[in-house]
Amino acid sequence: MIKSELVLRIAEQNPHLYQRDVENIVNAILDTIVDALARGDRVELRGFGAFSVKKRDARIGRNPRTGETVPVSEKVIPVFKTGKEMRLRLNGAGNGAAGASGGEQAGPAIAARAAD
Repeated sequence: MIKSELVLRIAEQNPHLYQRDVENIVNAILDTIVDALARGDRVELRGFGAFSVKKRDARIGRNPRTGETVPVSEKVIPVFKTGKEMRLRLNGAGNGAAGASGGEQAGPAIAARAAD
């Protein structure tokens, strides 16, 4: 889903709001998150997850084509960690994703086999 699809969905779910107003709200939220990360702050949305920044120190890298050493400057990267509620919704939804992602809870079939 891209931002314009998100705006459309929210506008459909809230017919009393104009689409341009929903777009302004979404942009304001995202801008606020980006501004907080730029200051080095952590942004936590309960049940959804937490955004933070991680500093990568400067290092010496290699050009894979030539093997030449190249200095890589320090950088700050955004990091997102999912919240517990989101992980439970994604892994416990019964859509088959729990087995592939190594969910924390065993399904009924696995529990029945373990009991045998």
